Amino acid sequence: MLAARPSKLIFENIGKRYRYEWIFKNVTLTLEQGNRYALLGHNGSGKSTLLQIASGFLTPSQGIVHVEDNGKRIAIDDFYKKISYAAPYIDLVEEFSLLETLEFHQKFKPFATHFSTQTVLKLLDFPKGNEHKEVRYFSSGMKQRLKLALALCSETPIILLDEPTTNLDAAGVAWYRTLVQSETSDKLLLIASNISQDYDFCDQQFLVENYK
Repeated sequence: MLAARPSKLIFENIGKRYRYEWIFKNVTLTLEQGNRYALLGHNGSGKSTLLQIASGFLTPSQGIVHVEDNGKRIAIDDFYKKISYAAPYIDLVEEFSLLETLEFHQKFKPFATHFSTQTVLKLLDFPKGNEHKEVRYFSSGMKQRLKLALALCSETPIILLDEPTTNLDAAGVAWYRTLVQSETSDKLLLIASNISQDYDFCDQQFLVENYK
């Protein structure tokens, strides 16, 4: 039986411009499952834009992004099946309770086999009784923990994280670093940030300014 090939995220000559200004251009990279990558750059350099292009949410002005799974290219409409994405600007359904959020998420993106709704609830380590509270009443730090847990606990080969420790206190940062280390050794992890605690464990780093 042939072993499964690692998933890949491939940028071919990617560029993005707004009106007449290029945010970045000629981004050509091949990222492979089993590696952790950091996308660095100052605020406004285009890190988040490139991450949104990688997810299939934004269309590049030039070039194309490919997702390969076991040697086969995935249609852009199916990227969500292979990619988990957490960012401060991605909203949760505020009217859902925590329990409803976890159960709804699994309908289109199942958790990894060693996770269940109950184990993720325990992992989040929220005060007792919050499982039935609507997400709108959560603190910004609790919402960020929930976003990260949904991304890192899902059964997807590719994980995109944008500024993952936003709104987290010291305990939340420690929680994030423990979770990301335990759950991404066999994933393709791409982190966009300029804060070292978010990405200092990554294998490779790329600077957006190199693609201006």
